[in-house]
Amino acid sequence: MEYVKLFDAEYRVMQIIWENEPFSSRELAEICAKELDWKRTTTYTMLKRLIDKGYAKNENTMVTSLISKEEVQKRESKDFVEKNFEGSLYSFIAAFTSDNNLSDEEIKKIQKLIRDSKK
Repeated sequence: MEYVKLFDAEYRVMQIIWENEPFSSRELAEICAKELDWKRTTTYTMLKRLIDKGYAKNENTMVTSLISKEEVQKRESKDFVEKNFEGSLYSFIAAFTSDNNLSDEEIKKIQKLIRDSKK
């Protein structure tokens, strides 16, 4: 499946879906009304967009995701690095860490990630 980027509002709805699935489209509308101050029609429009993009389904009024949060985060991160750092993960990490003091634990986790990626 070709990656289709999510807009911020669509991502917010997907977060609600991931946190609550499976649940009814009516429940989705209620949560969006409470958390996002949206009308039911706005929620249903956004749900239709997510269905059309292949991110969610609404079968017999039950809403579920078709793609995991981790997969979306991976794709969004890759897109971000491509767009802002010319695809260089090193440049991204250098920019991110230049103003952030990493804890020893975070450094160990990043080093483990790098070691594990070589396998």
